[in-house]
Amino acid sequence: MDQQPRISETLFLGLCRKIGTQTEVEIRREVMNMDEIIKRPCQKHNGQAQMLSGSSREGFRFKSSDQDTMIWRTYNKVVCNWCQVAMFLKSSKHNIILMDNSETPPGFVKLQLLKYVRGQEMQEFVVWIGNRRFISSQKFRNHYCHQLANTIVNVREGVSHGPCFNFVFDNIESDISMCFSCQYWPRTALAWIYKCQQKGWPFQSVLIEIISKGCHMMPIGSKTESGVNELEWRISFSQAEQKLVYSMNHTQFLCYGILKIFLKEVLCSDNQGSLICSYFLKTILFWEIQNNPTEIMWCPSNFLSCFWACFKRLCKCVLDSYCPNFFIPENNMFKDKIIGASRHALLSQLFGCYRMKERCLLLSPTLSSILTTALYNPYASCAISFLEGNSLSVVDIDRCIRIETIKTFQLVKLIDESYLFLKMIASLSQLKPSQFQSFKLQHDLADVLVQTAFMVANHSDSNKFRYKLERIIVNMLLLSSRIGPLSYLLYLGIYYYKTGRYNKVLRITRFCQERFSQPFVLIDDVSDRHGYEESVGNFSLGKRMKKAWIDNIHINCQLVYLFDFYEEQRVRRKHGRYLMFISPFVLVHMLRGLSHFKLGYVSPCLESLIDLRQLLLTDDGTTVPLEIRDMSWQLLGVCQRIVGDDDGALQSFLESMRQIPTHRIRRLSEIRIEHILYHVKVKIM
Repeated sequence: MDQQPRISETLFLGLCRKIGTQTEVEIRREVMNMDEIIKRPCQKHNGQAQMLSGSSREGFRFKSSDQDTMIWRTYNKVVCNWCQVAMFLKSSKHNIILMDNSETPPGFVKLQLLKYVRGQEMQEFVVWIGNRRFISSQKFRNHYCHQLANTIVNVREGVSHGPCFNFVFDNIESDISMCFSCQYWPRTALAWIYKCQQKGWPFQSVLIEIISKGCHMMPIGSKTESGVNELEWRISFSQAEQKLVYSMNHTQFLCYGILKIFLKEVLCSDNQGSLICSYFLKTILFWEIQNNPTEIMWCPSNFLSCFWACFKRLCKCVLDSYCPNFFIPENNMFKDKIIGASRHALLSQLFGCYRMKERCLLLSPTLSSILTTALYNPYASCAISFLEGNSLSVVDIDRCIRIETIKTFQLVKLIDESYLFLKMIASLSQLKPSQFQSFKLQHDLADVLVQTAFMVANHSDSNKFRYKLERIIVNMLLLSSRIGPLSYLLYLGIYYYKTGRYNKVLRITRFCQERFSQPFVLIDDVSDRHGYEESVGNFSLGKRMKKAWIDNIHINCQLVYLFDFYEEQRVRRKHGRYLMFISPFVLVHMLRGLSHFKLGYVSPCLESLIDLRQLLLTDDGTTVPLEIRDMSWQLLGVCQRIVGDDDGALQSFLESMRQIPTHRIRRLSEIRIEHILYHVKVKIM
């Protein structure tokens, strides 16, 4: 009996659990897509646009998934021929740049500046060749890498890497590249369109969308004996590649995932493996899908054959030292890269894996944990409960979209941005978005309303309009609490405390405590999954959020919420972080304790702060995540200091310094401790 289908299905199912089911991947992509669309008007208002790329954008959530960002100025218009030039010649807003592929290697172009209107830095990049102005990729790259290095605060390991500025921010490796965008499909890739139509992949609708998006020019030239050609720019098809990955079925996407895992855990375990990058593997997968696009080939029961086809193509590419770019096949991506002794060593490693056949997958710890039972026990069955990874419980769907939405929090810096965000959200809501897109719009609306309310509150000093503004602020916060997570009512509690309405704060916090104690609430997970599905499972996604979700309170550090912890916000800003996170369970006790104190109720005030201290001592990370425990202890210390409990405040600030330094407030804790000790010393004297 042929064991390959059984092993293939086992591997497919295991990778669904490791990488994500089709529904999970769909959620990740739709949330990121909607986030990009919502932010577009603000970016355009600032004269630029940006696009996220990389494995994270494609839908992967590996620990090593990188975040690549491409940024370009919207006033630069790149055209492919003189006919397109005429469309922008009369414009007084745009620089006109002509893409010139004469005398450049395949996949590279020169950029000739035909008309200069704006962008003072553009003059710095110009190199004159005769009477023509060309833009130097080297000068462009050096200028923006230097600018980014000075702009991004507290960057670790920031270096220029290829066309990008590579850095580590909050333990996440990221690449940012300034580039040029062209809305036209380049002439050098026209043959690709005809080939796609002949082969039937990608589908015509995807192909049309890809062509309409054009391409980008990255500031890196081809390598020559004398170095890198400073006038050349590499054509990037990142948008097209993203569309192609999105068009894959789940088997094809997981095949891409297994290639990434195999590269990292097997090939890159040897120094020679570093010659291969995930971009080469993605290209190889594109070629395999286009050469055999039938659904019969790319199905769960044939998963091993799919991987093996890609692996054999990789071996042949290394053997021939030839890996053609998917869009411009004349561009050999292995040229001057996989050669000599390192190529022979890589071939030896690949052929060693080839001789092992499918057992080479056991060299990967991740894949070995999935496959061991299926390979060594021919009687072990694998009943696939979801052939394309569609079936997820309500709790799992909610957890997934909650995580993705929190990652894409809409930070509002100016009131103009608030208007643009709200206008865009309103427009998108009319377009019949999917349930996940609709949820993202609803969640973002709640976040923007909160920040707009506090923005208005920070500038409502005029007595003439104070009453009207007061009503607007309260209505925005009320609306946010009605469409956002259950915990968003606490923003209204913060505002009421700020404006001295302490009895209303106590009513809100009492209500929140009752609702937070329900067994089916979703924090990071649900303690009672059955109860969650019984209680809210039949509701829409948005209504489930309103009824049962408890999110951390996001504090925009550029706004004043409460003067009591404004110093903590200032320190966050100093470190280049513009968000501060507070557990709603911590905030409830804080607001209750401080409100009782303001009303003169000493006993319930101390009781609330004791309850908060007990929570921080006993919680296992369920209600107060470990990564925000430093801020939780810090805020308890601030509250204790306000009510006059200096001994308790001293202990809380010391505890804050022992936690994971997520918020980087250690120095502030030391300063607050020094103030307490000085105050005690003065008392003694």
